[in-house]
Amino acid sequence: MLIKVGDDRTSNIDLVLAGLLSSMAGALNAVGFLIAGSFTANMTGNISASADHLANGAILTSLSFMGLVVAFVFGASIAALVIQAGERRHVRSIYALAITAEALILLLLGVALALSSANAHETFMVIVLSFVMGLQNAVTTMISRARVRTTHVSGMATDIGIELAALVGDDRSRHDAVPKLKLHSLTLASFAMGGVLGALLFHLVGSWLFVGAAAVLLLIAVPEALRAHRS
Repeated sequence: MLIKVGDDRTSNIDLVLAGLLSSMAGALNAVGFLIAGSFTANMTGNISASADHLANGAILTSLSFMGLVVAFVFGASIAALVIQAGERRHVRSIYALAITAEALILLLLGVALALSSANAHETFMVIVLSFVMGLQNAVTTMISRARVRTTHVSGMATDIGIELAALVGDDRSRHDAVPKLKLHSLTLASFAMGGVLGALLFHLVGSWLFVGAAAVLLLIAVPEALRAHRS
């Protein structure tokens, strides 16, 4: 799932990757909103909120939303640079290692928040989560050659509409549209269900949710990294 790249990947591998990581992104996005009132995976909304606050004269609030966008872009840039360096050196585990890094960041964040007052660190938390979401989205985009984007909900909804329209076309159009429709629909549904589950679990375990999310990512990434090294 985190070893094969681009055309070497099957549709089933992409489906599993999209389902697992979109669920995680949805959960973290929901928790970020519950704690700080900000969506850490929704850059469209953050830019719109920044523009709205700027128009109303709330400059500091506007800058805070733009800060989330900068953190997201920075996370994506760091992931891309690391992956490009790994690919140049033929490190087959580089994508798994990137997801492992995401897990470790979430682990440290969860422990830090659980042992302190979460409300006292809202700004730090949402910046870290935005960075993590940018990192994860870059990893899934690069490994799938842009077929899988775990946080790009607006784009997925648009693609679903286009693919639904293609179903009424000729046989070739329907043949090409069906796997894309399946992938984007699963990604969208997984993001939504992850948000629901994340919100429910946050009410039960609080900031320890981040530790649980880190554990899940480690269970996904570490075996893949080990398998890549063995092969």
